[in-house]
Amino acid sequence: MTRDETKAFAEAWAAAWNGRDIEHVLMHFDENVVFSSPTALAVVGTATVTGKLALRAYWTAALQKITSLRFTVDRVVWDPASLELAIIYVAEINDSARRVSENLRFGANGLVVAAEVFHGVARPN
Repeated sequence: MTRDETKAFAEAWAAAWNGRDIEHVLMHFDENVVFSSPTALAVVGTATVTGKLALRAYWTAALQKITSLRFTVDRVVWDPASLELAIIYVAEINDSARRVSENLRFGANGLVVAAEVFHGVARPN
């Protein structure tokens, strides 16, 4: 992806989250995706969720707990060698502002095969 393409992808991704359009987000994930997040522990009892069906259930439950949601893309970092995209947001979740880093790794099929989300601070590079 070019720099413009990664920025456009990130903006569309944020718009989908802001609209709570889980299906738009999920269309970019591989069926066997592995999702990791410290906050997943509170929702499903584990910090890791595996598979697209499990992700749908996870995000459905997580979004029910969120009354207000607004992501604004702050920065996008694309590493073509590792096929990794980091989207750093300024996030307003339930009226609390914080930084969120969403790190996506794409497979040869062009779909996300691994994802990590960090609230508060970005993953160290």
